[in-house]
Amino acid sequence: MALETKERRRLPPEVFDLPVEKMREGYYTDEYFNRTRQVLLEDGRHPRVVMQVFQKKHAILAGMDEAIAILKLCSDDWEGLAVHALYDGDEIEPWESALTIEGDYTGFTHLETVYLGVLARRTMIATNVKRVVEAASGKPIIFMPARYDHHRVQTGDGYAAYVAGATIGVPIGVTTGANASWWGGRAIGTIPHALISSYGGNTVLAASKFAEHVDPDVNIVALVDFENDSVRTALEVARTLGDRLWGVRLDTSRSLVDRALWNEMGDFDPRGVNDRLVWKVRDALDRDGFERVKIVASGGMNAERISDFERMGVPIDSYGVGSALIRGENDFTGDVVLTDGRPSAKVGRRYRPNPRLELVE
Repeated sequence: MALETKERRRLPPEVFDLPVEKMREGYYTDEYFNRTRQVLLEDGRHPRVVMQVFQKKHAILAGMDEAIAILKLCSDDWEGLAVHALYDGDEIEPWESALTIEGDYTGFTHLETVYLGVLARRTMIATNVKRVVEAASGKPIIFMPARYDHHRVQTGDGYAAYVAGATIGVPIGVTTGANASWWGGRAIGTIPHALISSYGGNTVLAASKFAEHVDPDVNIVALVDFENDSVRTALEVARTLGDRLWGVRLDTSRSLVDRALWNEMGDFDPRGVNDRLVWKVRDALDRDGFERVKIVASGGMNAERISDFERMGVPIDSYGVGSALIRGENDFTGDVVLTDGRPSAKVGRRYRPNPRLELVE
């Protein structure tokens, strides 16, 4: 499923703040493409080609608007190119053409490395997020991988996550302003362990100070694993903050067993955030009249773990997912398949027209 038709607009090129001059110079380009361009130009050869771009998985496309921006701003003659493309958020099949570029090859030879890399990264993120959102049965996801990767990828990764959520109408929470910037969102965040440490390990005091100083419209979510006693801590925070508390976040390390489970180990894996711990926190909150307090689960979450929680009916309201969303690969390939109107693809490849492609203005 793609984004709704009414939303099928492309982001304008200026959104991406591209290093245009360096891209034009071939600074980010594999050197063999720079040399290919040099040879063609010095030989006076200007082949008119069709470049066909595809990947080999069932995936959610992202990065297309950014790839188009690269072509618009960094090719020698955008007006001389005929570019047809799918949209960010489109579901794509293995080998399906997602982008074609027709024109003088010397005008965009130096950009192949860049637009393929953009498509590969963003599509990987979008596909990973879509898999997690589906596993979570539509429950909200907090996109939390910023701390696991270079800061320069945050803007595009956050947008790719947003694209994935939009395909099925599920909002994706992101944790940095950069994550949210391209689509006009707003970063969210829970009370971190560092703030609790700053108040001497007192979670209740840290939560109280957080509530005192942040904007009233911020949903307060308190981490409750600091003392490895999530049930007790969740109740203490709920009693202190009352209606100001939106939720508690379970984040117990996979190397620890929460105190609430110490007396019942033996027939299950008690480490980290597990179904029994979630139920104990939920039951304790409900008994004390805090039924409206949400439970957010994080710590090593991925599509498989989330699917297990959902299958068992564990009362988790939202999932925080980190490094699992930026792992894997979704490589794109570009082939010159027609040259001056004649087939020119290497053996095993061929021109694959795709009626879903739309002309880019």
